[in-house]
Amino acid sequence: MNIKSQRDFFAGAIFCAFGVAFAWGATTYNVGTGARMGPGYFPLIVGILIAIMGALIVLKSLSVETEDGEPIGRIAWRPLAFIIGANLVFGVLLGGLPGIGLPPMGLIVAIYVLTFIASLAGSQFNFRAVTLLATILAAGSYFAFVVALKLQFPVWPTFIA
Repeated sequence: MNIKSQRDFFAGAIFCAFGVAFAWGATTYNVGTGARMGPGYFPLIVGILIAIMGALIVLKSLSVETEDGEPIGRIAWRPLAFIIGANLVFGVLLGGLPGIGLPPMGLIVAIYVLTFIASLAGSQFNFRAVTLLATILAAGSYFAFVVALKLQFPVWPTFIA
């Protein structure tokens, strides 16, 4: 077999690996049946669908001819570091770190910081656009999680609320 698109092949392989891992992890919960779904039912189905999608992408990479074989380039370390770092900072700010005395900063602050750090992953930075995006994300998250779903977690920093 000849790989005709390296990008599709490796992307499909990663999808398969994550899908299988996700589905396997879901089996530790009660899956239930289609009529009485348990907490593991949805993650199991999503994991299976992701793995199937990955397998289809791998098959496409072996059958559809591309002009140059779509070789995989160098890993973009800067965007990778900023995106992963933004998510880690979001988690720390949302819940705080009692070990070092950092109180929870709440949903709104965490979303603003997440958006600003993640925006540094790109080659251009537009303060106004990032602020607008952060405001829309914060408002949407507040209404979706706090108002609609009534989830209980800090919205504002503990020293303000």
